Order: sequence, then structure tokens, then C-alpha cells
Amino acid sequence: MENIRGMKRTHRCAELTAADKGKEVVLMGWVQRRRDLGALIFVTLRDRSGIIQVVFNSETNPELHEKALQLRSEYVIAVRGILQLRSPEAVNKNMPTGDIEVIAAELRILSKSETPPFHIEEDTSANEAIRLKYRYLDLRRPNLQRILMLRHRIAKIARDYYDENGFIEIETPVLGRSTPEGARDYLVPSRVHPGKFYALPQSPQLFKQLLMVSGFDRYMQITKCFRDEDLRADRQPEFTQIDLEMSFVDVDDVISVNEGFIHRMFKEILGIDIPVPFKRLTFKEAMTRYGSDKPDTRFGLELVDVSDLVRTSGFKVFSDAVANGGSVRAINAKGAGSFSRKEIDALGEVVKTYRAKGLAWMVIEEDGVKSPIAKFLSGEEINSIVERLGGHTGDLLLFVADKDEIVFDALGHLRLALGKKLNLINNDVYDVLWVTDFPLLEWDEEENRWVAKHHPFTSPMDEDIEYLETNPGRVRAKAYDIVINGYEVGGGSIRIHSQELQRKLFNVIGFTNEQAKERFGFLLEAFKYGTPPHGGLAFGLDRLTMLLAKTDNIKDVIAFPKVQNASDLMTNAPDYVDDRQLEELKIKTVEKGE
Repeated sequence: MENIRGMKRTHRCAELTAADKGKEVVLMGWVQRRRDLGALIFVTLRDRSGIIQVVFNSETNPELHEKALQLRSEYVIAVRGILQLRSPEAVNKNMPTGDIEVIAAELRILSKSETPPFHIEEDTSANEAIRLKYRYLDLRRPNLQRILMLRHRIAKIARDYYDENGFIEIETPVLGRSTPEGARDYLVPSRVHPGKFYALPQSPQLFKQLLMVSGFDRYMQITKCFRDEDLRADRQPEFTQIDLEMSFVDVDDVISVNEGFIHRMFKEILGIDIPVPFKRLTFKEAMTRYGSDKPDTRFGLELVDVSDLVRTSGFKVFSDAVANGGSVRAINAKGAGSFSRKEIDALGEVVKTYRAKGLAWMVIEEDGVKSPIAKFLSGEEINSIVERLGGHTGDLLLFVADKDEIVFDALGHLRLALGKKLNLINNDVYDVLWVTDFPLLEWDEEENRWVAKHHPFTSPMDEDIEYLETNPGRVRAKAYDIVINGYEVGGGSIRIHSQELQRKLFNVIGFTNEQAKERFGFLLEAFKYGTPPHGGLAFGLDRLTMLLAKTDNIKDVIAFPKVQNASDLMTNAPDYVDDRQLEELKIKTVEKGE
């Protein structure tokens, strides 16, 4: 293979424009395509900026033309030539560089390529498993390169913005201590301390609070986090946070500075001016209206409570749900009365996925209501339901009756399914909001105790502290999530800085003083030495990038992602290690079933 001695790249392919005509340029990249038209060979050359056409002419340079015949897809080449305008009839309006081309004067083949396992193009139909096995080839595709460059820009905007607002980027440890009360840790065995393990951080939570104790005032970090949990479409075992903490602040201070970041990000990347301040919904309002604490508010289909109207109805599914402390709630799918029975049954399967026992329905027709449950309801009850739901001829009313938790979950997901099915969602719109006033605690049925909804360092609302020991479920947290188009992209809270209040919360969630000291002793010890009021937030960089790139696949925004079972198809990680390494770590593996 040839080398590039004496040749220095002058431009990237798509950086050239018609204004550069007549210039001698040196380009380097990959052969996207070669077309042989006899006297002329046209090569589409690609690099990260895009593509450009290079022309080899047998009449003006037969030797070079002969050499160009060797070129194949994905060969790496260097080309020297003169940039010229294409003739009007040869202009390709589908290419950003479609009005120019390079007339080659020199060609060097820097590296040959075997035939790739799939064609490298914008929207390939290649199987995802194959693409991930050859991820380095997949990453040559222009759409993935654009997404990763977008991710770079988001990270740069974050660093610039928070630096301008007085934040200091400080790295926190990757090898730390396992602290239960969250997701499952990834553990790293210690060779120097046999039998002991580090844990990879689920977040830098404790360390960033210690930095506030240390007096740094405003901290930020773009950091890797790790959680050993079952994967979903928008989740990976390792992910990246834009992590923040601030001293001497309340909820509004944290929200305000982070609204500024989101506003700048959308303005600089997409040219969209998101109005500030963002709207806010309390957790209770989000759940009752949308059935979700991360609601997509780009469309309606809000939930409506009809429990009081059916409390004494003859339809036992409804009346029993209310009598047992649950509720009956409904969605009016406007204009969906034309759905077939098969389509309605499919909606029933959606709610069953979220533990609902079934889906009741009514179609409003000109001469009344058609419904399998109509015979169990009085005319007055039906009229009251239709009126409350704002029903008109052609509407489809959908009901779920159960415990509130199940009703919200089922109807919240049904609402999203209907939004897509009825084409109610405008994907060019970005709706940004805060969800606030989360419950501080939630009851864990398995452990039979209260657990922290976020983490045990979240501060309760001042006016709710009195209920911590007498009515824990009533206590609201100084916690806040930022939601964009139905995705939680960030969340945080004001932290507890009072030792007395922290001890009280630990007691409520079932920690003795000894257990608290065992798990979080170093933090509690630090709190003895003057702790400022503080709070923070972390954005998911992966999810932010997904939203701005308009992809619903988190693997698209991570250079080397894992698949559903947390393995890497390219490197075959995780994999076995040799016995010597295990002996050094004093670890013995156990075969399944032993």
C-alpha cells in the first residue's frame, strides 16, 4: 500500500463549495462508489463531512485512469486534483456537493478493503446484530456519524454553559464502595484486598454531595454511570450523565439554571427557541391527567375520573373497584368510534400488559351508546359519563377500573398507543416541562417497609416534615424531573443537610443508626463538619441526544453499545478469563447447578 508522504489533506470532502472552484485540493477518505463509463471513471469519495465526486479521465491522464480501475468500495484513498464546477446538466441536487467535482491529477491507494458484510449507506436494511458485530463499519454510515457529532456538540454546549455559570468540572471515582438502596451494582474484585469488591458508580451522588461539603459551591461532570439491571429500548448498562450539584440553593434556583442550559441547547443545535420558564406539573397532576410521571403533553387524550358516577352502578367491575379504594378512569378517543372490534380488542391487550384486568368501552352513535356494559348501567349513569368525558357522536370511550396505581399505568400507556394510532403526535414539536412534588417515599410490598422514591438523601418539603413518622405516604419531596416529549431526560432534588432530619428519614425507611453508619458512614461523618444547603440534578446525555437526533433507539447515540443481554457483539464481552487471573483475585467460579 502507498503512504501519504508529500500529500497533506487540504479539506474534508463536503467542506468544499462552488466558491473554491479552481483550487488544487487534496482529499482523503473511503470509496463510496465507483462508476466506470469507459473514458471516464466517477468515484464518490466519503469522509465524516459527507461525499464528493472525483473524476478520472482516460484522455487527459490514461495512467491515472488505469489505476482508478483498481478501486473498490471502502478502499481508503488520497486524491489530488483541481476543483471545478459541474456542467449544468450534470448537477446533482440531492448532494450538498452536487454542483462541484474534483478532476483527479494524482491517486494513492492507502488501504484496500475486503467486501464489507453489509453495504455502508445512510439507511441500511442490514440486520442490527450484524451491524453491531461490525460496529466500526456501521459507524461509517453518515447518519450515525451525524448523531455522534451531535452528541459531541451537546457535551460541548454543556461544558461551556455551566462554566459560564460558575460550575467547576471535577472527576469523581469510578472504583467506589457498594451502597445498596438503588439498582444492582456492577462489582469489581480487588486483588490487593482478597474477598473485597469495589462497585462501579450508579451515579456520583455521594461524592458530589461531599464536594459541596468541601466548599466547591457548583460542580459539574460529564460522567459514566453503571447499573446492572434488565435492559429496555432506551436503557444501557453503562450510560452517561451531565451531573450537577449546587450549594446555597432552593428548587427554583436549580430549575432556573438548568432551564438556561436546555434553552441554549435547543437554540444552538436545532434553532428552536423553547420558551422559558418551562411549564410545571405536580406529580399528582401529571398522574391524574396523563397517567404518567413523565407525560407526553404534545397531545390531549387526558384521563378523566368517573369513579363518583359509577360508585353504586350495577356494573360490579366499576362499583367494586371504587368500593375497594381504587378508581374508574377513562379516555375519550375522539373520532375513534369507527374502530373495529378487533382494533378495540387490541387496545384491551395493551392495558392487560400493565396489569389491568380488562378494558371497558362505549361507542357513541347518533341513536345512543353501543357497549357490552351498557346493560349494567342506567341511562342517567351513561349520560353523566358521556357528559363528563365531553363525548359526541363518533367518539370511543375507554375505561379501566382497578387500584389507582394500575389504572394510571394502564391508561397512561393506552394514551400513548392511541396518540400514535390516531396520528396525534407532531414529531417536529418539542414539549418541555418539569414534574415536581414527588412523593418522598413509597411502600415496598416485598420488603414490607417504606423506601425512598429517589434516594434517601432527598429532602422532604418543609411543611411535610411533621408527617414523616405519622403519615409517611403524605410527605412530598423537594424533587423535580425534566421531561421532554414523554422522556425523563433529567432529575434531581434538594438534599438533606440536617443530621437530625437525615437520621429521622433513615429510621422511617427502616435503617438503624448502625446500618446507616455501615452504609453511608463517610457521608454522615462529613456532615458533622458544616454542611451547606445543597441540591442538584443529572441529565441523561444519551436520552438528550436521542431526542435531538429524533431516534428511538438508544444504541444509535452510543458509539459501542451493548445489546439486550448486556453483551457486546463486537468484542464478545463479557467473556471468560484465564484461571491465573482468577487465582490472583482469589475467585473461584461455580458452574450453573452446582
